[in-house]
Amino acid sequence: MKASVIGAGSWGSAFALHTGRNNIPTKLWIREKDVYLEAIRSHENKTFLPGFIFPETVSFHTDLSAAIQGSDIVFIAVPSKFCRNIYREMSSLISPTQIIVSLTKGIEKDSLKRMSEVLEEVLPAHSRSRIAALSGPSFAREVADRHPTAVVVASNDLQLARQLQHLVSNAYFRAYASNDIIGIELAGALKNVIAIATGICYGLEYGTNSVAALITRGIAEITRLGIKLGSRKETFAGLAGIGDLVLTCTGKLSRNRSLGFDLGKGKTLEQVTSQMKMVAEGVTTTQSSLQLARKHQVEMPIIEQIYAILYERKAPKDALFDLMSRELKGE
Repeated sequence: MKASVIGAGSWGSAFALHTGRNNIPTKLWIREKDVYLEAIRSHENKTFLPGFIFPETVSFHTDLSAAIQGSDIVFIAVPSKFCRNIYREMSSLISPTQIIVSLTKGIEKDSLKRMSEVLEEVLPAHSRSRIAALSGPSFAREVADRHPTAVVVASNDLQLARQLQHLVSNAYFRAYASNDIIGIELAGALKNVIAIATGICYGLEYGTNSVAALITRGIAEITRLGIKLGSRKETFAGLAGIGDLVLTCTGKLSRNRSLGFDLGKGKTLEQVTSQMKMVAEGVTTTQSSLQLARKHQVEMPIIEQIYAILYERKAPKDALFDLMSRELKGE
């Protein structure tokens, strides 16, 4: 099997490093010219994943056609706001036999579609049955460091998910198969918003009581929306649900948690994002998820308050007060 990885941010680079170590010939497509030239020179992505040398099984490309041609599987790891344009560029290049796997955790801003839905809309009809998504608690640097990691590969075609499961797994990277692609993608996207909330708590110097409450009530909100949209409840109790949520809410490598931390310290959203080298998906997902919640009449109070902080300049302490003073209910 041969693979392509589209996108050379930290996650795309770490995944190409992983597949290359699995002795899968891998083409890594790099948009940024300076990153490409550095990778050619040093076999390292010093901008987004410094300290890791790619094996000889990984090659580097700036031409999208050359990066895709001849591969059996195309993994896509670009921020959600760029996905539709990349998918369009890819649409005429994808062959009927290639498998397409989304590594992106986000929801498209205006359409409110998951990434696999955008793929189905943009790619040729022959590709729609060969789409999958990979998600779960997987910081790029820890995967690159070979820390034991478990993820979920999901597709409407469970046999396809199982095929991918065997392809990407090894002694330190274990994949589980699922056919609940709706739940996998929703959980992976929405956990970033809750991570902003927990980051704010850390920035305000609140303790682990506050963080535990946000994680617990956060997964309740995500599950409510997921079930409404057709996913299974048990998905949110698994790796892509509570597993990824705990990681992103508590891990110091989380960009969304770090963004929330700075907001809790009093910085504005503009100040924080202007200093970030990589995208924090939770910023745009906050808008999309709130729109989805309102469209489907699902109560998501944490999402609502994070939206107010990010886009209405509400003070974090006021948002917390409003959450805590809501009408008392049964769990």
